[in-house]
Amino acid sequence: MTGMQKQPYQDFAVEKIGFEFDNIDLLITALTHRSYVNEHKKSVTEHNERLEFLGDAVLELVVTDFLFTTYAESEGILTSWRAALVRTESIGAAGDALGYEPLVRMSRGEKQGSIRARQQILANAFEAVIGAIYLEKGYDAAATFIHTNITSKIEGILESGSWRDPKSHLQEVSQRVDNQTPVYRVLEEVGPDHDKVFTLGVFVGDKLMGKGTGPSKQNAQQVAAKAALKAYGAEKKS
Repeated sequence: MTGMQKQPYQDFAVEKIGFEFDNIDLLITALTHRSYVNEHKKSVTEHNERLEFLGDAVLELVVTDFLFTTYAESEGILTSWRAALVRTESIGAAGDALGYEPLVRMSRGEKQGSIRARQQILANAFEAVIGAIYLEKGYDAAATFIHTNITSKIEGILESGSWRDPKSHLQEVSQRVDNQTPVYRVLEEVGPDHDKVFTLGVFVGDKLMGKGTGPSKQNAQQVAAKAALKAYGAEKKS
């Protein structure tokens, strides 16, 4: 890769991370998906999975340290909060907000993949970028990046209650309000076996409280549970 081709990565580093990389190849590797290496075996040999492995460990340590020193909650509560902060959706959204998707090197097939698949690639790249920052500037720089883009979202997560598992939360609410346990039923399945999309409904008694669509039944259940929780909230306000 020529200096001119590397410049957008350095520009991103300065604008979004806050410093120039002495070794810009670290950042380029962090934004290189395995599929790109498979398509360019003669010119590219390294993808981001090792950096992702490192970044994942740094991310978990920084978030754990932040929660432990900031809040006096029980281990169980802090674990749930940490899971909400570092789940794929959270770090994928952080990557999307940083705007590095055009810089991520992936195969033509991956570029045409599902939204969920691209979100996973963005999330993995985010962890790899953390790994690159850690190697380039050390723990404190990586922690600053994580605090800016991840732990700063904690207040919104606590306010919305999104840290709670929607299915467990819904079961608590439905049993308290209606004295019944929610039941999930498949309403529709579309697509080939390797790329199915499921729509499920969650029923409390005979009443459909929410619907959810996703690439797996489990994912659709989570979406349906969130919709049902909103419905219970709306009923409470009315």
